[in-house]
Amino acid sequence: MEIYDWIKKIIDLNIYSCLIPLLLNIILIEIFFKKRFNTKRVLNLIRWFLILYFAIGIVHQFIGIVFFSDKFSFLNRATGPYSWAFWLMFISSAVLPVTLFYKKLALNPFFLIGIVFFMKIGLYFERFVIIVTSFHRDYAPQNTHFNSITFWLLVILMQLLQGFFIAVILLWIFEVIEKRKATQRL
Repeated sequence: MEIYDWIKKIIDLNIYSCLIPLLLNIILIEIFFKKRFNTKRVLNLIRWFLILYFAIGIVHQFIGIVFFSDKFSFLNRATGPYSWAFWLMFISSAVLPVTLFYKKLALNPFFLIGIVFFMKIGLYFERFVIIVTSFHRDYAPQNTHFNSITFWLLVILMQLLQGFFIAVILLWIFEVIEKRKATQRL
């Protein structure tokens, strides 16, 4: 379980957190370059990444509930005073990604970016639910810490740069594949 958490943190920090800038860059490339690049293939790759991420997250949740029996905190979060935040987290992180199985919807970049926004909202509400329900039961001010705003600006800048570079790399890969297929046909 520790290895899984470590891998999930790496995926969250490096790929999942920069999906919004990645999709924004794909949309801008599609607008400016019209049909020059095959952005549908990149969107399909992102769609399947989100479906895989969703499936692994659901399996992880069920394993955690069944084998590590922290059921009281789960039930308390689902039915307690902050249940509205829990259910908002659940719907945006677990129910909405199921719509990605519909190919016509999932290949629409604006729909995909909407799903990513809701998944990010679910991620932040998950943190909110964990922290607030923990404080609700046992408030410990010495465990809190203050993050400076410059740190968050750096994080946002890094995510934008990661999204840009991943978009360019994915488009370049699919462009090279298309050129190789074209040369093999001749």
